[in-house]
Amino acid sequence: MSYFKAVLFDWVGTLVVPKWGPIAGRPRGAHWIEGTLLGLGREAPETEVRRISEALTEAGGRPEVAAGWSDVSAAAHREGYDTWVRAAGIDPALADALYATLSDPTGNPFATDVAPTLAELKDAGVKVAVISDIHVDIRPAFEKTGLDAYVDGYALSFEHGLCKPDPAFFGVALEQLGVRPDEALMVGDRSGHDGGGVEAGLPTLLLPPLTRTAEERLHLVLGACGISR
Repeated sequence: MSYFKAVLFDWVGTLVVPKWGPIAGRPRGAHWIEGTLLGLGREAPETEVRRISEALTEAGGRPEVAAGWSDVSAAAHREGYDTWVRAAGIDPALADALYATLSDPTGNPFATDVAPTLAELKDAGVKVAVISDIHVDIRPAFEKTGLDAYVDGYALSFEHGLCKPDPAFFGVALEQLGVRPDEALMVGDRSGHDGGGVEAGLPTLLLPPLTRTAEERLHLVLGACGISR
C-alpha cells in the first residue's frame, strides 16, 4: 500500500521539457526559437538562434520584465510576455509566432518515464492531479498521449486566478482529489513555486528541472510513495 493517497505533479520542468529552457551545447530555448523561425519561412542559422536567445535572456533579467510575469490569467501572461519580447527587441511577427508556439501544450515532449510512473501510481490506487502555473489548457497534451487516463484532476492557474506558491492553489488540487494535505505528495522542480506545497501542509519532493526527455527521475516519486518497481 502506498504511503500517500495522492500525488500532485507540476507540469513544465517536471513532466515535460520546457520550451524556454537550457539545452546542452545549444542556446537556451534553441528548439523553440529555431522551429518558430522555420515555421515563418525564415532562415534559422545557429548565429540567429543564439542572437535571439541571448536577447531574450538579457531582457528576462531586467527587473521590470521579471516583475511583470503572471499566470493568474491568460491576459496577464500575454501582457508579461509582450513586455519581455519588446525589451528583447523581437519584431512583432516573430513575437506573435513565438507566443503561438509557446502556447501549444501538445508541443511539449513528456519525459520517457512519465507514462510508466503514472501507470504504476494508478495500479497502486494513488490519485494524480496536475497543478500548473499556466496560461492555456494543457489537457489536450495529456489526451494526445493517452496520459489523461491516469490523471484525476487539473488545477490550472488561469482557470482559478491563483498561482503557486499560494497555499489556496494547492488546496484546489487537494479538493479535486478529496484528500487532506498530509495524504498527498507534491512533486515539482522549483523551490520558490512548487516548494509552496510545504506551506500548504504537503510533503514535497523537488527534482532538478527536466532538460531532456531521456532523463528518468520519477522512480524517486514511487520510492517516496513506498511503491516498489
